[in-house]
Amino acid sequence: MRHRKSWHEKLADSKGLPKVERIAESMSARWGKGTIVIPAPIEVDEMMKRVPKGKLTTINEIRAALARRHDASIACPITTGIFAMIASRAAAEDEANGKKKITPYWRTLKSGGELNPKYPGGVIEQKVRLEAEGHTVLLKGKKAVVRDHEQFLAKL
Repeated sequence: MRHRKSWHEKLADSKGLPKVERIAESMSARWGKGTIVIPAPIEVDEMMKRVPKGKLTTINEIRAALARRHDASIACPITTGIFAMIASRAAAEDEANGKKKITPYWRTLKSGGELNPKYPGGVIEQKVRLEAEGHTVLLKGKKAVVRDHEQFLAKL
């Protein structure tokens, strides 16, 4: 039987990343021309760790910081989002093992300040953690968002 990787093992497995490539012609209609960085999972985790208590970031802010770091036009939205989810699950693994200082994944929002249902405990757990840090979470239709999230964005 094959060993199933822990979230920490997935976080540490860079698979030759980061990698900067030209944006493929088939993708240029959506993402424009130039270069795209496919970050390493640990880089996304590192960006998430930079967000102090009371502050927030979004996946798009992390993508912009990664693009700047690698002198690329953009950072891949798909892998950045997947790696943020892996970082959140590795943090939950740490917390379950009694570790006190974990990646504060709940401070990383989707675009528009939306809470991420793919994080451990879903939107409910993220809401509890954000409200404990003084943020107000509102329902906008079916989406939960942090009120005035732009005012709390951390510099990455």
